Amino acid sequence: MQLFFDLDHQYLTEEQRMLRAILRRFIDEEVKPNADRWEVAGHVPREVYHKLGDMGVLGSSYAHELGGSDMGLMGTLVVAEEAARSTYGGFAGSVTLHTDMSRYLGVHGSDYLKSKYMPGIISGRTIVSTCVTEPGAGSDVAGLKTRAEREGDSYVISGSKLFITSGIHADLYLVAARTDPHAAGSRGVSMFAVEKGTPGFCISAPLHKTGWRCSDTAQLYLDGVRVPTCNLIGEENQAFHYIMNGFARERFSVGGICVGHGESALELTLEWVKNRKAFGGTLWDQQHVRLEMARMVSELNAAKAFLYQAAWQASQVTNREAAHLAAMVKAHVPVVVNKILYQCVQFHGGMGYMTETPVERISRDVRLMAIGGGATEVMLQEVAKRI
Repeated sequence: MQLFFDLDHQYLTEEQRMLRAILRRFIDEEVKPNADRWEVAGHVPREVYHKLGDMGVLGSSYAHELGGSDMGLMGTLVVAEEAARSTYGGFAGSVTLHTDMSRYLGVHGSDYLKSKYMPGIISGRTIVSTCVTEPGAGSDVAGLKTRAEREGDSYVISGSKLFITSGIHADLYLVAARTDPHAAGSRGVSMFAVEKGTPGFCISAPLHKTGWRCSDTAQLYLDGVRVPTCNLIGEENQAFHYIMNGFARERFSVGGICVGHGESALELTLEWVKNRKAFGGTLWDQQHVRLEMARMVSELNAAKAFLYQAAWQASQVTNREAAHLAAMVKAHVPVVVNKILYQCVQFHGGMGYMTETPVERISRDVRLMAIGGGATEVMLQEVAKRI
């Protein structure tokens, strides 16, 4: 009997199922044999993006007219889930940020910006990074302090960004900044395309994290960074709405990463407890272990079914309704999977505390999922507003 629900034929198109097969093969052949080195190096090599681009993975969420395959939100889940099944959260985070969490330019950018940057983004030759979080503004986007002031045919941007994924190795940065200092809260925020090497744009040394070690993370400093007005993404003062819609997609992606991590961890743990000798038999012979494994498999299947149904429904409704569904997913699925990983490490005993054990790495990587993209407590507040 299959351990986890196979929901593909219920929710996915044939093209989306093919994407899963292609990505799973690539991860088995290219990622798993090499990612330990990426963890040490602190980033996913550029040539990996090239290969993913050549396979069409990086364009899976972009429209056909941009050169993508437009597989929608369910395609997003496929990429997130399969990338996380590699057991390397940093790889999953880097890839999903590129494919889905940086869609602002592809969705809201002008024809000029799309023609200039999208071919490189989809092919993997241009690594892109989204820059929203600041030292004083994370889940609370309305608290952004970075400013962009209009000066003739340019905007001059000053401020700093923190915890920026792909912050070291990106080529293009999508920077959120406040363009109307007098606007309250969520109003007056805009987004700009900023190229690496623009005068006044500085990148910190890599930030050292508990997990996601093959995903480079940095703090960025913008000191009078001047960009032309044509680098404005969408309309001035409207980016808060773009960001909120982008966060909804990111939160579904987080759900997919969690499910992929959970499935890998439970498969590894099941193999371990069935073979680990203890107390005159195996750990599997202990009733408590068997029952706990059964509970965890059941809970993960429930979370997976909830995720897929919520994502499918979100693709049929308004942005506001989709944001509500995304908040529920983000509030629930990471909590479930973090609890599962705690127990998986526990069942591995001392080996579960060794960095050579994939379950130890997954437990570190999945911890971020309850924080990044909107902390659990903030998500619960969002859900509460609409019930």
